[in-house]
Amino acid sequence: MQTHPNDTTQSKTSLAKTSLVAHLAQVPDPRVNRTRDHELVDVLVIAVCTLLCAGETFNDMEDFGNAKLDWFKTFLTLENGVPSHDTFNRVFAALDPKHFLDCFLRWTQSMRTAVSQEIVALDGKALRRAMDKDENVKYVVSAWAESNGIVLGQLKVNDKSNEITAVPELLRVLELSDCIVTTDAMGCQTKIAREIIEADADYVLALKGNHEKVHEEVKTFLDDTVAQAQQKRPAGAEVPKAVETLASLETVDKDHGRYEIRRFYQSQELNWFADKDKWEGLKSVGMVESIREINGKSSIERRYFLSSLAVDVATFARAVRSHWGVENKVHWIMDVCFREDQSRARTGYAAENLATLRRLALNLLKQEKTKKRGIRGKQLNASWNHAYLLRLLGI
Repeated sequence: MQTHPNDTTQSKTSLAKTSLVAHLAQVPDPRVNRTRDHELVDVLVIAVCTLLCAGETFNDMEDFGNAKLDWFKTFLTLENGVPSHDTFNRVFAALDPKHFLDCFLRWTQSMRTAVSQEIVALDGKALRRAMDKDENVKYVVSAWAESNGIVLGQLKVNDKSNEITAVPELLRVLELSDCIVTTDAMGCQTKIAREIIEADADYVLALKGNHEKVHEEVKTFLDDTVAQAQQKRPAGAEVPKAVETLASLETVDKDHGRYEIRRFYQSQELNWFADKDKWEGLKSVGMVESIREINGKSSIERRYFLSSLAVDVATFARAVRSHWGVENKVHWIMDVCFREDQSRARTGYAAENLATLRRLALNLLKQEKTKKRGIRGKQLNASWNHAYLLRLLGI
């Protein structure tokens, strides 16, 4: 790296201490020496800066780099100028996604704050246009740390059903000690429960029809127990043990014509559950009843869960609600602010590596607290203000 002669605010020393740039510099270059016209770290830094400033494509990366060439030369080498869009494409297509993920994991872990019982939500999102004709839609499974407000890691799978195999692989590379891991119904598997317990974490796993027998057993028990708990009994009448030990919590939300009551129930009474020993660490079952009224129309929905948590209904409720939040805090932002659904990059490893790069950019934007704006507002400010863009990079 070099210092621009007209810029006294940057130096090789300051950049060496920059966690993101330092981590990117450690990514192995997949190219042979004779084909390298541009340093890999230069390619990666220009790419992430493009996303931080609301760019999307490889063409955007080339144009953005050329528009800010003099500025980039203050802290990047760029001996042969800015890479072409074809070079960006080839590099991201060839870059080993495991090495790039390792860089991502080391960097996120370096800025992560230890939080007791932090909710880590695992959820998949489609890459709808990153495919050739007759290919299945690819998915990215992300791990979202709610309290830290960052994506801890992500893996790409070839279709929705492969989330089952991707989740254990992702769990093994994350630091999850003392966390509470949540998944949707696709992740409700005995193997995944075991992996979470072996990682010294707890789980709250959503149940649906993919475990038809287990779902029906849990549903029957909790529906019956809640119904019994709501019955009026004569004074002195015996209360069933399942009712006596049932914990509950109610919350109410009102927002823009929507009125929603959520009732959370949790029970550690499991003697009725024939398959309880198949679920490593299982301590309780839970249910959430959502009663919604939107523009005068009402609906009721019940969801059921398996958990390694002892009965603490407030913690159970926090885990469930935090998992729902991943849709707004990751998936929605990926599509609205980073336009992930519109990305056509699909050669080699390009789709997976760009998905990692977007989540890296999201983490940078989420962690920056001086600008009291949403993600899109921060992107605009980064595109206007070099000092703010440097702040996002940690330089």
